[in-house]
Amino acid sequence: MAINLDGFVSFAPPDIGQSEIDAVVATLKSGWLTSGPKTLEFEKAISEYLGCKHAVALSSATAGLELALEVLGIGPGDKVATSVMTFTATAEAIVSCGAQPVLVDIDPRTLNIDAAALERAVSQDPLIKAVMPVHYGGQACQMERIESICRPRGVFIVEDAAHALPTSRGNRRVGSIGDITVFSFYANKTLTTGEGGMAATNDDALAAKMRMVRLHGITSAPGEPGHAAPPPWQYDVTAKGSKRNMPDIAAAMGIAQLARCDDMHRKRIDIATAYFEGLQGLPLQLPYHEESIELSAWHLFVIQLELASSPMSRNDFAAALRKAGIETSVHYKPLHMHTYWANELGLPLGTFPVAEIAYERILSLPIHSRLTRPDVLRICNAARRLLS
Repeated sequence: MAINLDGFVSFAPPDIGQSEIDAVVATLKSGWLTSGPKTLEFEKAISEYLGCKHAVALSSATAGLELALEVLGIGPGDKVATSVMTFTATAEAIVSCGAQPVLVDIDPRTLNIDAAALERAVSQDPLIKAVMPVHYGGQACQMERIESICRPRGVFIVEDAAHALPTSRGNRRVGSIGDITVFSFYANKTLTTGEGGMAATNDDALAAKMRMVRLHGITSAPGEPGHAAPPPWQYDVTAKGSKRNMPDIAAAMGIAQLARCDDMHRKRIDIATAYFEGLQGLPLQLPYHEESIELSAWHLFVIQLELASSPMSRNDFAAALRKAGIETSVHYKPLHMHTYWANELGLPLGTFPVAEIAYERILSLPIHSRLTRPDVLRICNAARRLLS
């Protein structure tokens, strides 16, 4: 992640204030650093914010996706369908539990998973036991369509919501829809704990199993309800577990961030609105949102160059913006274009034409709650100068 330099517009610096610093310092002074009362408080606050029954704090979103598939019983011989346009962690989680990823092409407008292509995949392959929709850039997938595909067939829905806090689909907030939804609190996300993640669910049994499995399969652990105070060695291991818990230091930071979440979201909406106004008339496609602009988290603002009419390629445009002191990025190189996944899944170029065409055109512009109106104006003016 780039450091903020004078005159340089960084792509995604974290928005950390005094409240986060004070919360972390207070936790350090408390003497309870690992999972404890702050983690419980953070989980309760997130579940109330999302409108779900349970939130389970974890060490990362990757850990959350792995854990979600494990507790749903997904394993060797099973397949999980997901978008080809995502970070490698999505497919990693599927492989980690012994299942096979089934990649699906994307909608050319939203860059989310193509619901029609997903339906064809699920209807043709009975080994697909779960679907992992990715809410790309903070725009919600067509969840009502995905539910209609999955629910009648008994296919689980595990939402990759790494970009999607806070995101809504209609009157439902992401985190209250799928069987399990996993959020990321990595340093560049809309809410950060430095590293960390959260799994949300309305299922009591799944929540209980995730809480146990995230910490070595121990039935009760320090700071959690049911933990027996001394003697501390009186616990039981009832399942194969792992180490995926969130420490109180991270949770304390998350609580402070959550208190500012709506304000930071409003700033992102304002930036997105300013981009829509400032980039009109250029040879590029602006992000498509099916519903109100306010329902997206706006983790990313992804434009697509119209290469037939643009005076330069995507890479040249990004380089020119960098020279002008503006940092950009690309999200993402489709999974099957990476060496590992191409070899692992046997997917040659041409398999996912929509994603491949999009990859040559997409560019993520800076959008974060520390970005100022003058910054946005500077970016829009630079784009206009370069592309007009």
